[in-house]
Amino acid sequence: MADYAIELSHVTKMYGRKVAVDRLCLKIARGELFAFLGPNGAGKTTTIKMICGLLRPSSGQIRVGGYDVVLDGERARRLLAYVPDEPYLYEKLTGREFLTLICRLYGLSDRIAEQRIDHVIELFDMASYIDQLTETYSHGMKQRVVFGAALVRDPEVLVVDEPLVGLDPITARLVKNLLRQRAAEGHTVFMSTHTLSVAEEIADRIGILHAGRLLWCGTLEELRATRRSDGRLEDIFLRLIAEEGGRLPSSVRALVQTD
Repeated sequence: MADYAIELSHVTKMYGRKVAVDRLCLKIARGELFAFLGPNGAGKTTTIKMICGLLRPSSGQIRVGGYDVVLDGERARRLLAYVPDEPYLYEKLTGREFLTLICRLYGLSDRIAEQRIDHVIELFDMASYIDQLTETYSHGMKQRVVFGAALVRDPEVLVVDEPLVGLDPITARLVKNLLRQRAAEGHTVFMSTHTLSVAEEIADRIGILHAGRLLWCGTLEELRATRRSDGRLEDIFLRLIAEEGGRLPSSVRALVQTD
């Protein structure tokens, strides 16, 4: 068994001459809920897509469960489920048919698939619409189905990009509880989010990315100690970005400088 669920060693991603991710090193432990933070364009989604095997790094190595995502991608991907920020479903399938398709693609027996599908339908309160075509779903309904599709596989590593987008407060609370529960059960959650209050509330550790470079990685308590601040994560985050030359509206920059 690998020591870490996710390992990135000096990972760089280039788009032509543009450096999207710059020599990124990260180690995410099993049973950890890790929050990946950064402004738009920092390289978060690019990093996530490389972890999931959707993009190849220009250099460096990524391992999931000890498997190299480039050289042994099939084994790596079988350990991992990905919930993107924009849910995509096959519109001419019902939600139940989509969940069944996912189970079959990953080789679950009909008996186990039925049990797990029934479980996620109840978990996300989808019974009233799960047998309707997904083309009729709202964004929040689609997001619930996509989360269900990730969980029916019971993956060792769950990667989520903006997990609360489009969710009502009740479902958002449910998802936060689920992510914490996954970590408590020994699974790993890698979460990218702009909602800093969520990271502050549920993450074990945080990583802050700016312009493709990792500015900070550790616990919130360690970050506060380093910055000699007992303030909110949002305030510390904005100061870090401002110090790195990040673009902030003048009104926000003025508040950060006077805090």
